[in-house]
Amino acid sequence: MRTKLSITALFAAMLAVSGCVASDLERAGVGALAGGVGTAVLGGSVATGVVVGAAAGALCDDVNLC
Repeated sequence: MRTKLSITALFAAMLAVSGCVASDLERAGVGALAGGVGTAVLGGSVATGVVVGAAAGALCDDVNLC
């Protein structure tokens, strides 16, 4: 139950911050943070989560997701 609550809180925080980012670098930072925290909560590799999150954040506008 704690994991589900943590993921919900992380999603809410990312949604609140998403309006503040304008550049690829800022989106990469938010993505890295979300990926790192998300994998830490789920017990995965934090380094992998940071790398994947940063790449996803930087490229999300190129594929019209954000």
